[in-house]
Amino acid sequence: MERITIDEIDSYMGPADVKRPLTDALGATELAINYYELAPGESFAFGRHRHENQEEVFYVQQGAVTFELGPPDDDPENVTVAAGGVIRFAPGEWQRGVNDGDERVVALALGAPQETGETTVTRECPDCGERTEATIEMADDRDALVTRCVECRAETGRFD
Repeated sequence: MERITIDEIDSYMGPADVKRPLTDALGATELAINYYELAPGESFAFGRHRHENQEEVFYVQQGAVTFELGPPDDDPENVTVAAGGVIRFAPGEWQRGVNDGDERVVALALGAPQETGETTVTRECPDCGERTEATIEMADDRDALVTRCVECRAETGRFD
């Protein structure tokens, strides 16, 4: 048995105000576990994405999350999950959860298996004028993560 408090775990840099990876601290071997806090406008992910091999479950503890669903070249279908709600995505399903409200979101994300397989992320590219596949890289100054269009290498987002 492993027992921790969430505040013991350092937060990771990214699109969420707080992301605390609980997997290793709990010694989980088959399940990925992440704790999130999203300020208004923030997201769980760098863009609409899918995991080749991993199913994901989100439990919203506080606030409400709007999930964008569907392939990146389509207008997303939006589904809102409020506090106490749970949503599941099968492997390969496109999704992105965003805090569109005024209240802070607190949520847990569970993924199995831990290994996601290939993860594909898409974002709007200002230079290409459309949604394109993106990479996630450390910024040159190492104080943020950036997403870049795979087509033209334009920066499509910056997350510190």
